[in-house]
Amino acid sequence: MSENTKIDFIYLSEPDMIKAGVTDMPACVDTMEEMFALLHKGDYRMAGPNSDSHGAMITFPKESPFPTMPKPTADRRLMAMPAYLGGDFQTCGVKWYGSNIANREKGLPRSILMMILSDIDTGAPLAYMSANLLSAYRTGAIPGVGARHLARKDSKVIGLLGPGVMGKTTVASFIAACPEIDTIKVKGRGQKSLDNFIAWVKESYPQITTLQVVDTVEELVRDSDLISYCNSGEVGDPTTYPMVKREWLKPGAYLAMPASCSLDDGMSGPDVRKVMDSIGLYEAWYEEVPKPSHHVIPLVGMRFMDMIAEGQMDKAELEDLGAIICGDTPARQNDDEIIIMSVGGMPVEDVAWATKIYRNALEKGIGIKLNLWETPALR
Repeated sequence: MSENTKIDFIYLSEPDMIKAGVTDMPACVDTMEEMFALLHKGDYRMAGPNSDSHGAMITFPKESPFPTMPKPTADRRLMAMPAYLGGDFQTCGVKWYGSNIANREKGLPRSILMMILSDIDTGAPLAYMSANLLSAYRTGAIPGVGARHLARKDSKVIGLLGPGVMGKTTVASFIAACPEIDTIKVKGRGQKSLDNFIAWVKESYPQITTLQVVDTVEELVRDSDLISYCNSGEVGDPTTYPMVKREWLKPGAYLAMPASCSLDDGMSGPDVRKVMDSIGLYEAWYEEVPKPSHHVIPLVGMRFMDMIAEGQMDKAELEDLGAIICGDTPARQNDDEIIIMSVGGMPVEDVAWATKIYRNALEKGIGIKLNLWETPALR
């Protein structure tokens, strides 16, 4: 039997990714829903001893004898996020995540990301792709997946903290899930980002008839049907994280929180449903980081993990989004339920959306074919 040792793969630049459909939010929401069903069934693997780890990150000391070593500044991340996903995907891959909030001073995005997608049998590369839009859309899609099952069907008003990239993709997924949305209340730190967001909304979603810039998070939350905090900033002191108070929320509000957030006692009580994008992810994080974990990872899900460890909450209060999608846990049960979902982000999401985009690119002849080798020099 003759051997075919030649390995080619495709390179997809950011413009190539756009041509292949990476910004198709309704399709991304569908893909993430498919991924969550596989997650619930267990047909996936991520890193770590429980196969649920977010990834492996390089950390830097506050003080170093080496003057060229990077400092642990805000949003300084160098990390690898590997995963395998089964079902109809049958691929594996890793996203390399480089991030530094100081990038903005250089006119660059806070994060610069790349994705390698590999054949699950041989491990050979299938694609090397720009991953900023890939990551942004898969992250933004998760609040929309939750909204399909957990938001009121007649939701009309979005309250958004943080009008940046994550804010835009979250709005896009909310509108994909709840087409009656006609109002957005937004709070941001800088006029430039607000102006950019407003222009984007007007161009992308002409059905939005009311776009209101508010001064406080309370104004943002009150009377909103769908709420999301997509802010960035320093991590470490939960008293500085933006707050949600139970008294601000209207009956039936759905909150999807992919960024730092602090909750008052009313929001932590048993009458608020607490959904996690993956309980296993937060359990893995809790084992990996110093305690209290909410000081290190500012998501509300980590606050819940701390409360469970401190005996202030029963783990049974936590619900898994995959179980809701598969019908093993109820979706929204009435119009008055208040539901908060913690959004942590997982490498299986990157693999899922990367696989769809890679297959689109192959079908449409998009990308640059690169040769790894005809025959390996060493074997």
